[in-house]
Amino acid sequence: MARLRSVSGRTVTALAEGWSLTLPNGEAVPAAVPGTAARALEAAGLWSLDAASFPSETALHDKDILYRTRLYGHGPRILRFHGLATLAEVRLDGEPILTSDSMYLAHEVPVTLKGEAELSILFRALHPALAEREGAARQGAGRRSRARWRPKLAEPAALRLVRTTLLGHMPGWCPPVHAVGPFRPVEMVEEAGPLRVIAADLRSSYDGRDGHLSLRLTVDGASAGLPGEVEVAGRTAPLVFDGVGGFRADLELPGVEPWWPHTHGDPVLHPVTARIGGTAIDLGSTGFRSLAVDRGPDGDGFTLLVNGERVFCRGGCWVPVDLIGLAADRAAYEPALRRMRDAGANMVRVGGTMLYEGDAFFELCDELGILVWQDAMFANFDYPTDPAFLDSVRAEIAQLLDRTQASPSLAVLCGGSEMEQQAAMLGLPRASWTQPALTAVLEEEASARRPDVIRVPNSPSGGALPFIANAGVTHYYGVGAYMRKLDDARRADVRFASECLAFANLPEDGAPGVPAFHHPRWKERVPRDPGASWDFEDVREHYLEDLYGVDPRRLRYEDPDRYGRLSRAVTGEVMQAVFDEWRRAGSRCGGGLVWQWNDILPGAGWGVVAADGTPKPAWYALKRAFRPLRVILTDEGVNGLAVHLVNDGARPVEALLRLTAWRDGAVPVLRAERPVTLPARGAVVLPAAALSDRFFDTTYAYRFGPLPHEVVTAQLLSAERVGEPIDETHYFPKGRALPRSDLGLTAVVERQGADWVLRLATGRFACSVHVEDERFLAEDGWFHLAPGIERMVRLLPRGGAGATNGGAEAAGPPDGEVHALNALVPVRYRGNV
Repeated sequence: MARLRSVSGRTVTALAEGWSLTLPNGEAVPAAVPGTAARALEAAGLWSLDAASFPSETALHDKDILYRTRLYGHGPRILRFHGLATLAEVRLDGEPILTSDSMYLAHEVPVTLKGEAELSILFRALHPALAEREGAARQGAGRRSRARWRPKLAEPAALRLVRTTLLGHMPGWCPPVHAVGPFRPVEMVEEAGPLRVIAADLRSSYDGRDGHLSLRLTVDGASAGLPGEVEVAGRTAPLVFDGVGGFRADLELPGVEPWWPHTHGDPVLHPVTARIGGTAIDLGSTGFRSLAVDRGPDGDGFTLLVNGERVFCRGGCWVPVDLIGLAADRAAYEPALRRMRDAGANMVRVGGTMLYEGDAFFELCDELGILVWQDAMFANFDYPTDPAFLDSVRAEIAQLLDRTQASPSLAVLCGGSEMEQQAAMLGLPRASWTQPALTAVLEEEASARRPDVIRVPNSPSGGALPFIANAGVTHYYGVGAYMRKLDDARRADVRFASECLAFANLPEDGAPGVPAFHHPRWKERVPRDPGASWDFEDVREHYLEDLYGVDPRRLRYEDPDRYGRLSRAVTGEVMQAVFDEWRRAGSRCGGGLVWQWNDILPGAGWGVVAADGTPKPAWYALKRAFRPLRVILTDEGVNGLAVHLVNDGARPVEALLRLTAWRDGAVPVLRAERPVTLPARGAVVLPAAALSDRFFDTTYAYRFGPLPHEVVTAQLLSAERVGEPIDETHYFPKGRALPRSDLGLTAVVERQGADWVLRLATGRFACSVHVEDERFLAEDGWFHLAPGIERMVRLLPRGGAGATNGGAEAAGPPDGEVHALNALVPVRYRGNV
């Protein structure tokens, strides 16, 4: 049922204060709730992330941990436990009131208080319990059968038998931080009003023009004589007693403003309020949108249709922003999700190896216009199918869909991650790949509670093999872990990549907590697949050699600074090239989600955002590739260069397309211009040859003599705001390894109101221009800069202080360097106080 934000006469008290945590040795420390044992022990100096990497007394799943606090009050109350990780026994004054074996289930327990009482939660050691359950399964005892396969992803294998997160159990990329404790809020509810509102069933729909909202409120004390109404989007409808303990209303909303992902429109939300007699009910906000999937003529595609329009979904796979404490409030989520939106991402996937995020996550995605692909928390394992396990799963999915029922951002519900792939890759027969009992539970609950949401049985799935790229949804690592050429992104004919493009992405130089390349701890932070003889730094270095023509190992030894700069640039270049391929006119791809969006730890992790929230160089490249208005250049061989114009917006855009080919980075050997129209929510392609009245071998396909140019630049300029740049892109017929030279690069610091900005220009083409400043972070970076194109880059104070609240003044004047990969020396700049 939908969330009840507030009900008049109901008091909800967060039980967040006065908790203590006691270890088996009797040592007690204060504990924050919601929170985890790891966070409480870290605050007390008894646990650390570094120590957790080694078997020791810090392994939290090997011990019982007790939480206690005091309650005060008289009379009936309801205790709410929104998430207990994982084997929990709850007592009130020593009397058992709740036992839970799933961290994904919330519980409500009615109690009666008689003054002061002790509330305790004992979290039983998980590892001994798992060993006992696995032993019983292997012997065929009990209700749970032995697994048909054993994956390498997570350990121990018995994790399949209990509903808990795989975080902390995946060697190779996630440290062993065990989730133990009341990681979601604990609350006490007192009802003092004349009515008790028990539940709300809130559903919204959109037919392309009008909206529809239906609401049913289940009320203790309901009767036909009570007047009621619901209000949304400036319209009201009566709530009518249905004769069976509830009130119902249906409301038509002609011409209502729909909800869109932010790349395609405005994510419009409408508050929903209700009143029954004197009881006011706040149901939060909802949005009106429709969802469907375009499977294509062959039936194998996967492109989301939002409000009837095709949406290319781009973004990344989510990692909890607080691995230790599992914080789930708005303050924890908002910076990361805003950073995602700022990059142009319109979809985030919460994968089956993670955990269900809190209510604030979905609220922010609603507000920011970010679609949510939500996996059920299953991954790689062969899961039990006994009734007790399936009942727990059913309750878990029901609660997830109920609390997100009003959320328009929830778009896809997926059955989990790589279960079908795991079975297939291990050589099991085709009949063993799927887990129909789990799929049926998810399908039944989604049909009953969120029929508007798209269902996917597993990620990946849908092809002759689950992981085939040209059918259904795939985890695409052809470009990436499998080290194929960039043109594989087209050859593979990816239809939708719910995971893709994993690299060991370097953070910016001098990032806090990141060891140097030569430090023994550097490799500890480089992700790898368990059992693999290679890691994702090897993958990055493959493309470094391929795109820049260097020996990465020798370069790392002889010139680590150069190695670092090229390594920071290369993964962004690869990602941008792949997304440009997938977004071009004629592509059948419906979307791609990078694995992963943010790092767990400081270092060269999979994330395009560092663990401290700072963008990595790859983030800037994705920001360019994700732009709603985009110009793309693709090499079509003897057909020359193709210019693709992409427009996600609701109206056509008139622009000027300018194409320039550069020799020696400075001499324009081809100039061509043409007025163009970017059709609304569409893509068109133009042959570059049609822009000029003479033959010019842009792709060097015919090889009549020496190559006359090293770079082709395509600029898209606004016709409405004459000359204002919309987008630009570049093509390198010789590859990206341009010779280093004196570029004539200039950087001038200016004040614009409260902001500092850099005015950048160059005499020769400059590759991967980036700013290094200890006090400021550049709003854009790692971009190519052509002669005659001036770029203004805003400088943001580091540490999150904004210029509007004195952050720029507190940081002092900018003082740094501007680098380019093909520049002989950087350019210094300094602002005046």
